Amino acid sequence: MKALVLAGGMGTRLRPLTHAMPKQLVPVVNKPVLFHGLEQIARAGVTEAAVIVGDWHREIREAVGDGSLFGLEITWIQQEAPFGLAHCVLLAREFLADDDFVMYLGDNVFSDGIADLADAFRRTRPDAQVAVVRVPNPEEYGIVEAGPDGRVTALREKPRAPRGNLAVAGAYFFSPLVHDAVARIEPSLRGEWEITDAIQLMVAEGRDVRAAEITGWWRDTGRIDDILDCNRLLLDRLETAVAGTVDEASTVLGAVVVEPGARVVRSHLRGPLVIGAGSVVEDSYIGPHTSIGADCVLTDAGLSHTIVLDRATVTDVNGIHGSVIGRSARVGISPPGDGRHRLVVGDHTELRVLA
Repeated sequence: MKALVLAGGMGTRLRPLTHAMPKQLVPVVNKPVLFHGLEQIARAGVTEAAVIVGDWHREIREAVGDGSLFGLEITWIQQEAPFGLAHCVLLAREFLADDDFVMYLGDNVFSDGIADLADAFRRTRPDAQVAVVRVPNPEEYGIVEAGPDGRVTALREKPRAPRGNLAVAGAYFFSPLVHDAVARIEPSLRGEWEITDAIQLMVAEGRDVRAAEITGWWRDTGRIDDILDCNRLLLDRLETAVAGTVDEASTVLGAVVVEPGARVVRSHLRGPLVIGAGSVVEDSYIGPHTSIGADCVLTDAGLSHTIVLDRATVTDVNGIHGSVIGRSARVGISPPGDGRHRLVVGDHTELRVLA
């Protein structure tokens, strides 16, 4: 089995972060979200993967390298514009050849990985298998209708009157038969070749298409709240590991990771949280579900349920919660008695200032 990893999206819902970096490299627990997916693909026994990239191809290729970090052999394929998931299958036709493959959305994370899904596909070998998860709001997702045996009878995109709550998650498994279906569909009204159209064509023609329900959680990290939620869920699995230094004046509660070269001085850490390599935390409170990147400086700061990217600085600001602070950003207060706010705010930024 090969893998087709889709990493070409622009991440418009993650602006302003994605003005300066691809959404696939936004970190959760100090690791780019794409890396979590590549690791899960390798754990599923896949060794060859093609990665579809778009405008951010240089940054993604530089971060991923040759794939050896993940135990994968990477083939790079560029998509000139976002023409849809099925278009990615068309682009990768030569790489995929006549092998079975998993198509994995590069900004998705599965709590238990996809190894069980891959094993189920190998064992039963249907013509296609779609990963699904039960959701409370099916009208907001692509929904799979399936019989008691898991055989798919229909796929509907954001149905007004859902006939079930099995939402399509970010992993699809295909036999080579999918190529014929992809070659015969037409672009949708939004000008994209939709993989759901290809799967629906297979269903209509009597092909064996199965729904495989995942056992743990799944997150599509396309929005800020989703990234923070994914960060929280992954941190809940954290085990304490202190490779940096924590002085005697500091207190540590819960699962805390302090990476090499990081220093904690006169501060209170309440995990689960991670402090990145080379960062300095001084006279601060770092609360649960917080990830601090590499080479950050936090002084007299208070944060919880927050992601701080590399080289950011936070000084004299407390009560930061549910936030994402970008790379090399600086957060601070005006001099005492000034009574004014100084803001440098980028495009598509949300900023809330207390009255």
